[in-house]
Amino acid sequence: MQQTNGFMKALKCRECAREYPLGATHVCEYDFGPLEVVYDYASISQSLTRSAIESRPKTMWRYRELLPVAKEPTVGFQVGYTPLVKADRLAKRLGIRELWIKNDTVNYPTLSFKDRVVSVALSRARELGFTTVACASTGNLANSVAANAAAAGLRAYVFIPADLEQGKIVNSLVYGAEVIGIKGHYDEVNRLCAEIAGKYGWAFVNVNMRPYYAEGSKSMGFEIMEQLGWKIPRHTVVCMASGSLLTKIHKSYQEFTKLGLVDSTDYKIHGAQATGCNPITAAQKAGLDFFKPVKPNTIAKSLAIGTPADGFYALKVMKETGGASEDVTDDEIREGIRLLAECEGIFAETAGGVTVGVAKKLIASGKIPAKDSAVLCVTGNGLKTLDAVVGHVGATREIRPSLREFETLLSADQATAAKA
Repeated sequence: MQQTNGFMKALKCRECAREYPLGATHVCEYDFGPLEVVYDYASISQSLTRSAIESRPKTMWRYRELLPVAKEPTVGFQVGYTPLVKADRLAKRLGIRELWIKNDTVNYPTLSFKDRVVSVALSRARELGFTTVACASTGNLANSVAANAAAAGLRAYVFIPADLEQGKIVNSLVYGAEVIGIKGHYDEVNRLCAEIAGKYGWAFVNVNMRPYYAEGSKSMGFEIMEQLGWKIPRHTVVCMASGSLLTKIHKSYQEFTKLGLVDSTDYKIHGAQATGCNPITAAQKAGLDFFKPVKPNTIAKSLAIGTPADGFYALKVMKETGGASEDVTDDEIREGIRLLAECEGIFAETAGGVTVGVAKKLIASGKIPAKDSAVLCVTGNGLKTLDAVVGHVGATREIRPSLREFETLLSADQATAAKA
């Protein structure tokens, strides 16, 4: 029988396992460990079957028993169930037998995977009685909080580094949110937001609502398994900012296995970062189980978190699954964006360029064997980060409205192609 809090049992410290009520709190008062939602899997197994899932609307909420809302969701009804694209042309370019792109560049409504976590966090915030929501963001989260809050009739404050890409700033302002630019990097923004959350009692999706918010990322993993025909992929490559997405995809694979929705199998989860902000990758390469904070300097601003909240747990997942981690330079990020666009017609933001670029390195090094299959998680749309690629993807060629001029241009192209 469904409980008062849906299928949630409690919040539990990931370090000492102390349990807390299902309120707006995120840190253990004993050891300051992060809190995580725990579920009644025995009850969930009675209702969450393959046939039940397949009968439901194609959104992330088809897995609602494993998402932390007590009742029916009230925010983000159309979020999720984005395409899993079989990327044959990109696979050939990267030198791997089979490749899939989990394409959250077309997620609804703000074209990034953050719509998943925000719809969960705001649905839960409304259940807990909040009317003002907020976030600390490197861009995509700000867009999603602003949009989903507007649709839900909630007041929104979003706090961002002042030097974010203009596309992301405008994409927050247009929804009527209060956008506060902070003269500092993301870690400074996050510290300020923790103080504001404590003083004003707002629902900060990635502070006091973080245990619920983070669970929304699992829906990407659930969809990957269902779209692969109820299988866990052999390799999954995930970009890392805080490291949360990587850990939650791992949790999704574990939960479906526990519930018998997929067969137990070996798999590896690999992490991807930008060289200009690579605390988790640097630690993984050095064989460490802790990371050293860094000051970000990369065009991949959506990944520019120098002190990643889930960095320790991301390292633990990669070690547990046998995964690897790599990083790529700004030029390699742009190359990754171009490769994905030219081969598969998918225009990803800089984080997607990181994922593709890292996958290329992992395949070349044999850490992802060429005979295997891999899924690349692409998390945001390239229209959000135009500044990063302008001047690096070619230029228009102008002619007068003359057939003769066009044929001259065409002849030059054909001659160049013949030489190649």
